[in-house]
Amino acid sequence: MSGKLDFIDLKILESLGVYGPRNLTDVARRLGIPSETCRKRLKRISSHVFLRFHANVYHTNLGLKKAVVFAEAVPGCEELLFDCLKTNDFWIYVSRCYGMNEGCVGVYTIPKDHCVDFQEFLNQLKEYGVVRDAKIFWSTCFQCVHSKCNWFNEHSKTWFFPWDKWIEEISTQGTKLPYTLIDPQDFPVMGDEIDVFILKELEKNPVVSLRDLGNMLRISPQLVRYHYKKHILERGLLESFEVLTFHFDPAASDTLLFILEFDSKEKLARFALSLLDKSFVGTLGKVLGKNALIVRIYLPRNEFREFIEILSRLIRADLLERYSYVILDIRKTSRQTISYEYFKDGLWTYDHNKHVQKLRELVESNLSREHPCRSRITA
Repeated sequence: MSGKLDFIDLKILESLGVYGPRNLTDVARRLGIPSETCRKRLKRISSHVFLRFHANVYHTNLGLKKAVVFAEAVPGCEELLFDCLKTNDFWIYVSRCYGMNEGCVGVYTIPKDHCVDFQEFLNQLKEYGVVRDAKIFWSTCFQCVHSKCNWFNEHSKTWFFPWDKWIEEISTQGTKLPYTLIDPQDFPVMGDEIDVFILKELEKNPVVSLRDLGNMLRISPQLVRYHYKKHILERGLLESFEVLTFHFDPAASDTLLFILEFDSKEKLARFALSLLDKSFVGTLGKVLGKNALIVRIYLPRNEFREFIEILSRLIRADLLERYSYVILDIRKTSRQTISYEYFKDGLWTYDHNKHVQKLRELVESNLSREHPCRSRITA
């Protein structure tokens, strides 16, 4: 991105994440620039770099529990595993990954009363010989990091990485986490069918008009506005809007998913808070009931060795206990919206038997008769 975008461009992207892309006039006012300038710059940005906006649903307030799955594929079954993970209707993200757990990463939003069923679904992947191991990390919803300008030199239009300064910052942070990174006491269903439909459409297009939503739902724009303001916003059903872009050179950068473990909640909190203004961080969540973070980062490869060395120094300084990571393959990634079609009358329908049957049929159709695992599913 360096050389293509300047500091004002980055401030616009940052503000669109903080305030949302639905009102460019408000973003321009907050930045102190003419709204037409903001629109022209945004149009130029989208013509030069990959740029997408994503609405992040706060699944906790819809009775859904977030699961991050690290699935290590049986060699030769990597592509099959990618498709298998999507036979469960409640997936929202699946990506191939590389590293110690070569295989796939999946993110799911499971109705709170069906966590055991979901574990059994993953066990079937082992039974059918598609995965060697599948680890579930039940997580809070993800906190987006909107910062795009930190560690960017406005004059030279280049990025810099003061890792030593970051180490010093960690110990100076407080311990009060944002609500997104606090273990919820419950997973209440705080929305209705109209709310869930609107959230689904916002995930597809965060700037969809209220009039268009009304036409889809066959209700008035006024009623859509009421649900958006009084339910979706005031009840906290929408966590934030995320700006998806490659702010470092994509040909020389990687997206990675880290599990970072700590020996106390205070150390976790200080570390997490130190990340909330870092341009290399995309999202972070907290593992439920554990002093551990799930962090997605995007980093130039020539800085990756430095980052790992920093983590090693943090362990020696007793600020971090251990870490693990995988490299995500952004070329082999799928997303889908919230599974709105399975929500009715305030309840989620989770058909475990259907998921297992779809999984079985997919594996059967992809394994040759000579495959050693085929006998496990045909017996």
